Amino acid sequence: MLLLAALMGAAAAWPLRPFRQAWFTRTPPQRILVLGGDVDRERAGLQLARRLQLPLLVSGGSNPEYAHWLMHREGLSAGRVRLDYRAEDTLGNFTSLVDELKREGVQHLLLVTSEDHLPRAMAVGALVAGSRGIRLTGVPVACSPHCQQEGFSKTFGDGLRALAWVLTGQDLKPWARDHLGRLLSNPDQGVR
Repeated sequence: MLLLAALMGAAAAWPLRPFRQAWFTRTPPQRILVLGGDVDRERAGLQLARRLQLPLLVSGGSNPEYAHWLMHREGLSAGRVRLDYRAEDTLGNFTSLVDELKREGVQHLLLVTSEDHLPRAMAVGALVAGSRGIRLTGVPVACSPHCQQEGFSKTFGDGLRALAWVLTGQDLKPWARDHLGRLLSNPDQGVR
């Protein structure tokens, strides 16, 4: 009976193994990940990469011409910076990259984004990157006076999407839009 309980406990804990690895890693940061959407984030990421001598990955950033100009201005060679334009939103910033980062042996990322976006980005990233054993350390970029604090519902909703992606490998946003769109846009309609 004790053996059965131990086996059941091990089976239940097995899926959490990558998260434990991410939470307890002592590996120093190996890369910097900038979530695009604001040139101040990219500028801060470039300066941090230069100061720490770490490779930089920009997900969903500004147009390539501007990004290359900014790299040159900050004194970073193009070989140290990777631009990735696959992401369309915060969840996509992580889902489009985590498997590649895991294959490359990355265990710890510095996550650069604006201070008003950081809580949601960390919630989503902790789930998605954590599922691959990758730890995130947040680096906030000042956004004042243009900060727009994100509400709990946005963070919670993206957290649910991230959890669904970890469990299914799919973003459920398109499904929800297709199947729940009418209900979400007209709450008086009710469920049939």
